[in-house]
Amino acid sequence: MRKTIFIFAALVVALLALFQLSKYSVLTGDSSIETVIAVIAIVFFVIGVIINKRVLHKAKTTTHRIDHKKISALGLSKREYEVLCEVASGLSNKEIAEKLFVSESTIKTHVSNILVKLDAKRRTQAIQIAKELQIISV
Repeated sequence: MRKTIFIFAALVVALLALFQLSKYSVLTGDSSIETVIAVIAIVFFVIGVIINKRVLHKAKTTTHRIDHKKISALGLSKREYEVLCEVASGLSNKEIAEKLFVSESTIKTHVSNILVKLDAKRRTQAIQIAKELQIISV
């Protein structure tokens, strides 16, 4: 937290110095106002890009490991696990059936088996339990 505050404070001081320098250069007639505005805009753009890259790269580094031992301990078959992953991604039974090239009734059977094995009453509850057990990625 202190590092972030220090960086933003240094950024504000640097921008204030840039504004004072540009004010001085315009008053002395060394440069035009358009040039000063362009330089300030470029500085803000570069700072925005740097901050954006740092924030985006930190968010992507968080990954969760899937516990394959728990999957086998629950007795989930490969196909049931595939169906569970598709349910977690928000697909309907019909969409899952089309994606996995099986009938919709087969998917309903798999979903029913998943609910029993995870001791869940609804699909959303099954997803929540699967996340807690770390058997699906968030």
